[in-house]
Amino acid sequence: MEFVGVVDSNYARAAQVAAEFGTQAFASLPELLQRGKPQAASVAVPTQAHLQVMRGLVQNGVDVLVEKPIAPTLADADEMLHLAQQHGRIAQAGQLERFNPAVRTTLPLLTKPMFFEVHRLSVFTPRSLDVDVVLDLMIHDIDVVLSFVQSRVKEIRAVGLPILTPKVDIANVRMEFDSGCVANFTASRVSTERVRKLRFFQPQQYISLDYTRQDVVTFTVSSNGAGSGGLSGLLAGMGEEDSEHPSSPQIKIAKPEVVRVEPLRAELCAFLHSVVTRSSPVVPLDDGRRALAVALEILEVIRQHSRNVNLDRLL
Repeated sequence: MEFVGVVDSNYARAAQVAAEFGTQAFASLPELLQRGKPQAASVAVPTQAHLQVMRGLVQNGVDVLVEKPIAPTLADADEMLHLAQQHGRIAQAGQLERFNPAVRTTLPLLTKPMFFEVHRLSVFTPRSLDVDVVLDLMIHDIDVVLSFVQSRVKEIRAVGLPILTPKVDIANVRMEFDSGCVANFTASRVSTERVRKLRFFQPQQYISLDYTRQDVVTFTVSSNGAGSGGLSGLLAGMGEEDSEHPSSPQIKIAKPEVVRVEPLRAELCAFLHSVVTRSSPVVPLDDGRRALAVALEILEVIRQHSRNVNLDRLL
């Protein structure tokens, strides 16, 4: 496929990117549709404009990859789903971490995940400040955990605070599923360090996933070590992902082979494959809608908590 153009309301910026990749620059979507005639497009505009841009594309026969969060509201997300179906277009949600090699390597290892600890911390940057940290950062991990657990969310408890912006910049969430699984999430965009880690327990096994390093470590208790000694050793092993020696001889440490690839490249290639073959995308828009619904519920719980403790003036 040919890269036909870049669209940005800031034409100078579009021209700069277009020059870098040897393609055309356009100042508006109508101009692209008239002159560029694209078959597929990646929608990476501010969240509030996703529906408007997506509508203009699919109504003109263009398949779309919509960045996360796919919309600011569920009403917008539902209309986007309707538009894609109505016009017979491929619509993929831009949940990038699904294409992280560490996540892909973990999928075959899943049995019955029962407890997650997830941390996503970033230093402050003036990007994506049109949404809260839950929709900016945590939604990545919400989507991954939902895809791992495959169970309905039963209860959410959450607290969050604005620090450097008028929106929530740091949040902590406890989520319980119908399956009995519990997941704890922490997301911050005002941290002094950058952390991207997901850890979880399932029967006789603890698995640690590092998004940034693109690696996976498993701690597995042998069948004769499932008693108190094996469990205590497994718990002691938590956080020892770099150790070459288990805390107990009943624990086997392994590092599954990870075929490293740039997640964004993998995401775009998967999208284009769906476009060419007319097959369902790896991350359909429905999955983006599901993650958005949970993220918006988290934000409502945060607002309610703030009202309960008289912090609502901050949000």
